Amino acid sequence: MMNHDITAVVGKHKTKRRRGRGAGSGCGKTAGRGHKGQSSRAGASQLITFEGGQMPLFRRIPKRGFNNVNFATKYAIVNVDQLQQFDEGTRIDPQMLIDAGLIRGAGLKVKILGNGDLNRSLTVVAHKFSRSARDKITNAGGTVEDMLASTPEEQAS
Repeated sequence: MMNHDITAVVGKHKTKRRRGRGAGSGCGKTAGRGHKGQSSRAGASQLITFEGGQMPLFRRIPKRGFNNVNFATKYAIVNVDQLQQFDEGTRIDPQMLIDAGLIRGAGLKVKILGNGDLNRSLTVVAHKFSRSARDKITNAGGTVEDMLASTPEEQAS
């Protein structure tokens, strides 16, 4: 036996079919593309949405509404129960929330939502508060500071 006689498992590597190499190859002439038509031409490929010239589905369905995705204000969400991990009397601002790993990204505005319970008095500084979050923080003896409010009267409401 010689080195070149040693082979791997027979049938492991299937030889590539050489299309369009004459009648004797078994796949000559039209090279498995059939006769004429769009898909028989060189470089033929259609978009996945192409429906043979029929009006495509995404153009038949009516477009409604408005999506302000480019200019919408994006808020990082923090629930009241997540504030439970801070010590009594702490002043919590967005930078502190980033350091604690509760929100990501310094550029985002912060909104506090009222999911869960709070039993510590905290001073929470954020851009927005839900009504239930505002109530839960004040009922626990804490205070709420709205960063977007321009006057102290707006902050109190």
